[in-house]
Amino acid sequence: MNAPLTAVQHDSLQKTDRQSQIVRALQAHLPAHALIWHAEDTTPYECDGLTAYRQRPLVVALPETEAQVAAVLKTCHQLGVPVVARGAGTGLSGGAMPHALGVTLSLAKFNRILKIDPVSRTAVVECGVRNLAISEAAAPFNLYYAPDPSSQIACTIGGNVAENSGGVHCLKYGLTLHNVLRVRGFTAEGEPVEFGGEALDAPGLDLLALVIGSEGMLAVTTEVTVKLVPKPQLARCIMASFDDVRKAGDAVAAVIAAGIIPAGLEMMDKPMTAAVEDFVHAGYDLEAAAILLCESDGTAEEVEEEIGRMTAVLRSSGATAIAVSTSEDERMKFWSGRKNAFPASGRISPDYMCLDSTIPRKRLADILLAIQQMEKKYNLRCCNVFHAGDGNLHPLVLFDANDPDELHRCELFGADILETSVAMGGTVSGEHGVGVEKLNSMCVQFTAAENEQMFGVKRAFDPAGLLNPGKAIPTLQRCAEYGKQVVRGGRLPHPDLPRF
Repeated sequence: MNAPLTAVQHDSLQKTDRQSQIVRALQAHLPAHALIWHAEDTTPYECDGLTAYRQRPLVVALPETEAQVAAVLKTCHQLGVPVVARGAGTGLSGGAMPHALGVTLSLAKFNRILKIDPVSRTAVVECGVRNLAISEAAAPFNLYYAPDPSSQIACTIGGNVAENSGGVHCLKYGLTLHNVLRVRGFTAEGEPVEFGGEALDAPGLDLLALVIGSEGMLAVTTEVTVKLVPKPQLARCIMASFDDVRKAGDAVAAVIAAGIIPAGLEMMDKPMTAAVEDFVHAGYDLEAAAILLCESDGTAEEVEEEIGRMTAVLRSSGATAIAVSTSEDERMKFWSGRKNAFPASGRISPDYMCLDSTIPRKRLADILLAIQQMEKKYNLRCCNVFHAGDGNLHPLVLFDANDPDELHRCELFGADILETSVAMGGTVSGEHGVGVEKLNSMCVQFTAAENEQMFGVKRAFDPAGLLNPGKAIPTLQRCAEYGKQVVRGGRLPHPDLPRF
């Protein structure tokens, strides 16, 4: 007589049966090479850039046509199967972390640039086109795509739309939201849908801003029309050193208060400059408590005038050293350190968790000083790089994921940074999204009524809750439990997530 199945064995058998059902259903719509489900094949999809939390998907679908995307979504909707859309997997908040009982919908094969129109200054691209590839394709027309996240060499436009990405030049040129005209895709039921349009206004409700930044919870993006802007005639960058982080923070506010909107205004603290200088040798001042990179672009006359004004403001704000790029190579050298902040941090630590909160510009020094105290509290190092011009922080908490205690302290450190940002008048996310990383911190920023309003929008688009479930919006129960943990002093951000 066979022994009865244990609960674990029973669950495993049910999961295998469910997987077989999904595979059989999808095989009717996808070629064999576009469907994978064996564990060794699905492992590369178990996380995005937030590697601390991992979950293998039940099945991975790699459609090659919009008809196949629609078929996958329709099939999953009929079977009640969760779907998580995935681009390049460079996201940093766990927004593309798979569902254990769901399908990961990889859109990596949608990588064609469909049209560059130099007259209307637009580009129509598939969702899997790399951010930088748009600018490369537009270069012969002396145009480029302005948003430039640090991962632009790898991240895709579909992911940019999902997270409303920005980059070092978003202060002057805006986020993804300000540079996208139209988004095309499919609903959870597999029905085609379009938001925005190529005209200045689109008929019906304006839902484009709602979809951009929705983290794949409302629709699956397949095609995007973006704005292109003329390449400036000239760009020059100021590198300013400060012996005190408060002086550097005040300098940022002073530049904006002077009526100057730089093309880029970035800040790095001493630990970060040390990490990147050892990596790319950008010529950073290793004695400075903080460094500012201030860029001006436009005509030669505009740049000369703006560089002069910014230099005067920085000097009066207490800069101890100022260097101005005299060639394009030198400008790129200044920026090379900032663009390589994340890989440079990876060289000095087994793992890092990159946070992404915002604060009012006037509180830049306050948050940096608070983070320095948190380093002592949690006994972990933190390197800081900021989109200082718009108050978007990117603290990188360094830790070893192989040490459960370090991972736990890193989680607490990260939650502390986010909640302190909110207390200073900021938000828990600027451009990386909420994903799974910031769910509990959303409980701090938003009331139960506000979270319910967000769920109302989700239900309007996806009544069955199958698109990227469990992300971005915390449930009332989660917020209640988190409140109890904070009162007890535990504050464990992710008790229910599978850890690395």
